[in-house]
Amino acid sequence: MVQFKMTGVDDPDVKPRELMLRMSRPPGAGLTLRITDPPPQPLRELNSYTQKVIRARRRGTVYPYELIPLIARSPDEGGASGTFTEYDLDEAGAPVRVDRAPGSNTANLVLGVVSTPTKRYPEGMRRVVLLGDPTRALGALSEPECRRVLAAIELARRWHAPVEWFAISAGAKIAMDSGTESMDWISRALRGIVEFTQDGGEINVVVSGINVGAQPYWNAEATMLMHTKGILVMTPDSAMVLTGKQSLDFSGGVSADDNFGIGGYDRIMGPNGQAQYWAPDLSVAVDVLLAHYGHTYTAPGERFPRPAPTADAADRDISASPHVGPGCDFSVLGEIFDPSNNSERKKPFDMRSLLRGVIDADHPPLERWADMQEAESVVVFDAHLGGQPVALIGFESRPLPRHGPGSVDGPSQWTAGTLFPYSSKKTARAINAASGNRPLVVLANLSGFDGSPESMRRLQLEYGAEIGRAVVNFDGPIVFCVVSRYHGGAFVVFSSTLNDNMEVAAVEGSYASVIGGAPAAAVVFAGEVNKRTAADPRVARLQAGIAEATENGAHADTARLRSELASVRPAVRSEKLGQVADEFDSRHSIERARSVGSVHTIVPAARLRSYLIDALQRGMHRALAEWHDTSG
Repeated sequence: MVQFKMTGVDDPDVKPRELMLRMSRPPGAGLTLRITDPPPQPLRELNSYTQKVIRARRRGTVYPYELIPLIARSPDEGGASGTFTEYDLDEAGAPVRVDRAPGSNTANLVLGVVSTPTKRYPEGMRRVVLLGDPTRALGALSEPECRRVLAAIELARRWHAPVEWFAISAGAKIAMDSGTESMDWISRALRGIVEFTQDGGEINVVVSGINVGAQPYWNAEATMLMHTKGILVMTPDSAMVLTGKQSLDFSGGVSADDNFGIGGYDRIMGPNGQAQYWAPDLSVAVDVLLAHYGHTYTAPGERFPRPAPTADAADRDISASPHVGPGCDFSVLGEIFDPSNNSERKKPFDMRSLLRGVIDADHPPLERWADMQEAESVVVFDAHLGGQPVALIGFESRPLPRHGPGSVDGPSQWTAGTLFPYSSKKTARAINAASGNRPLVVLANLSGFDGSPESMRRLQLEYGAEIGRAVVNFDGPIVFCVVSRYHGGAFVVFSSTLNDNMEVAAVEGSYASVIGGAPAAAVVFAGEVNKRTAADPRVARLQAGIAEATENGAHADTARLRSELASVRPAVRSEKLGQVADEFDSRHSIERARSVGSVHTIVPAARLRSYLIDALQRGMHRALAEWHDTSG
C-alpha cells in the first residue's frame, strides 16, 4: 500500500488516503504502473492458469496464451479481432482441433490456427501459429514439441498458409531418462522445415525470449537461408545462442557479458543480417508481422497478394517529390534527372528519397535488413505501386561512411552504385524472398561489383553469383529500371536474357555499357589517349623545342623546356582522357543499349512512376496466364 495526501492542502482534517500501486508487465509491453483503490475483498486464491502467467512474467517472458489477443488483432484501424483455434495431436499423431481451457497444453509448444478478417481479406488471413511455453522446462525440445512442429507444417501445406512462430526455448531436452532420441526428433523437424521452405513455404519467426541450441538452428533454416521467404523479428528481451553464457564459461569457451552479447539483435543478429527486423516489444513485433502480411499475404488459390486501394495517382510526376540526403545537392527528385544540372548522372543522390517518391504515398514501406552492416549500399523495401504489393530494391547512390574497423586492402567507404559482398548477399536474399509471391522492381544506379582484395576474400564472387541465380530462378515479373548509370558485372547479373519475364527500362539520359567512360579511357584506350596527347600542338611544340635545343647543345633551354613539358603534359593528357571518355559514353548511350536489345524502353523521368505501374500490370498479366496454364 502507498499513502497519498493532496499537495497544497493546509487543512489538518484532510488525511492521507491509501491507494494501491500496481506494477505489471502486460503481454508484449514493458513495465506498467497503475494506481487504484485498495481491493475491498481478500485476495482470492490464484488458479492454475494465473499462476502460470505470473511464473512466466517473473522470468521476463510471456505465457503463450496471453499472446493470443495480440496475434489475433486486426491490422485495420478499428477492425474486428480474429479467432484462434487451438490444435493438438490425436492418437495417430495427426493435428486436430481441441476445445479445452487455455493453459491445458501437454507439450512445451502450443499449436493453433489464427484467422483475422481484414478489408482486403474479409474471409480472414489464416496463419498456423506455434507458441513456445517458457513455464514448461523453459520450452525444452523433445519428441512432443517436434511432432507439433511437423503438424504445423502439415496444416500450412494443407491450407497454403504461412507459419507464425513465437519462439522461446532452452534447446534440446536434457534429462536422465532421455538422450540422443531427442536430437533425432529435432533433426526430423529440421528436415520438415527445410523441405517446406524449399517448396516455397513461409515461416515467420518472432524471437520472444532466449533461444538456445536447436531453436536458433530451426530459426535459421526457416528465415536466414538464400531460398527462405520468412522474416525474423527480435526484441530487446530476445537472443539466439548456440550455447548459453554459463555453459560457455564453464566449458572454457569464449562468451560475452550476457546472452544478448552472444546472440542479441543490437550487437550480433541485426548487424549480421540474420534478423531482419527489430521491435521494442512483442506488441510492436506483431505490428511488424502484420505489416509484412500487408505486403506479402496471398490467399489460397491466388497468385499474387491482393492490391490495396490507393489515392496516389498512377501518373503522378515524381519530379516535385522531396529529396533529402547528406552530401547531396538536390532538393527535389527532378533535379537528379535534369540534363542541365546532372548531365553525366554522376552527382550523388539519396536512393531512399527516390524509392519513396516512386511508391504509393498512402502505403508506408517496410524496410528489410535496415541494420545489416556492410550491406548499406542496398536498400530493400516491401512497398506498394499502384496499390500492388511489390519487392523494391535500390542501390545507394551516394558514398556512405564505413563503420567499425576497416581493412588495409579494402575500401575506406562504401562508394556509390557499388555492390560489396554483403550487399550482394542482401540483394540475392531479397530477390529470392519475393520469388513466387510478388513482383520485383529494381531501380538501378550500378557501376558494378567492388573487386578489392578484401571483397574477394569475403566471397564477392559467390554472393554476386547468387544474384544471377536468384534472377534466373525468379518466379514472377521483374521490372528493372536504370535511373543513372549501369556498368560492369552488375549488367550481367541483371540482364533480361536471364529471365523471360524481365522488362528492362531506363530513364532518359542514363548510361549503360560494359565499363564507364572514364575507366575505359584510362585502361582500355590508354594508347589512344597517349597518341592524342603527343599530337596536341602544346605538347608537340615543346617536344620539338627540346629536340632542337638538345641538338644545338643549349642545355639551359633544354632543361627549361623539359620542365615546362612536365607541367603541360599531365594537363593535356587529362583533357584527352576526358575527351575519349566522353566519346565512349556518347557512343555507348542508353539509346544504343536499346537498339541492341539490352534495354527495352526509355522513359522520361516525369513518367517513371506510371511506367513502372504499367510494366507491373503487363508482367502480372503474363505471369497469371502462365500460372493458370500450369495449374490447370
